[in-house]
Amino acid sequence: MISKINLKSAVLTFIIALFSSHFVNSQSETNNNQNLETTILKLDSEFWASYNTCNLDKFKTFFVEDFEFYHDKGGLTSGFTKMMELVETGLCGSENPRVRREVIEGSVNVYPLNKYGAIITGDHKFFVTEKGKKEVPTEIAKFTHVWQHKNNEWKMTRVLSYNHQPAPQNTDKKEVTLPNEILMQYVGTYQAPNTGTVIVSKKDNFLEINAGKMQAIIYPQSERLFFHKQSPLTFEFIKDENHKVVKFIVRENGNVAEEAKKL
Repeated sequence: MISKINLKSAVLTFIIALFSSHFVNSQSETNNNQNLETTILKLDSEFWASYNTCNLDKFKTFFVEDFEFYHDKGGLTSGFTKMMELVETGLCGSENPRVRREVIEGSVNVYPLNKYGAIITGDHKFFVTEKGKKEVPTEIAKFTHVWQHKNNEWKMTRVLSYNHQPAPQNTDKKEVTLPNEILMQYVGTYQAPNTGTVIVSKKDNFLEINAGKMQAIIYPQSERLFFHKQSPLTFEFIKDENHKVVKFIVRENGNVAEEAKKL
């Protein structure tokens, strides 16, 4: 007959062995996930480097033949060949503006995909440089890439790009609060040569611009200077010698784009 002491000892040994096994397995899984994350982040960095520099020889090595690209605005692009045609004539076309992608720090996550590979998700921002002009931010979006590990190689099989939004603009400008009487000076109807009739109205501590189908909220940076948060536009209100508002000047990236006279 087994003694109570031996029984307790056997149970204790079993519990220790069970938890030790669980700890080892958990530790092994953690190490595997860390290695996977390191691998995918490195591949992701190399992929976007080829994208930003239009290194097409490197770029095309990241995809399988039956690759699919899902874009919330462009729809579905099926097949590696079709995707490369679009990249060569669009993104990397010799006459087209240059596009640069930048990851939003802290947004990226990597997840294991059992018996297949991995998924990487995150947020990123896109910048455009037109010939003779400065680089400007254009869009922010979310991305999800599916990586397959097959025959000792990592390839992307599916890419999703979605939730595209205008990139924040004029982020170097600080909003100030103006008295109601100053804001009311700018309210009225204006006429611009290209835009046509422009209506300026007051909304809380900012102004609203309406011109046809165009609507924009502009925020005060100083008493006479306002800025738009969704585009690189600024609006400067001009007064005459009698301190009466006579017009406003619209600038895009510092260059005069329009001038509207108050009626």
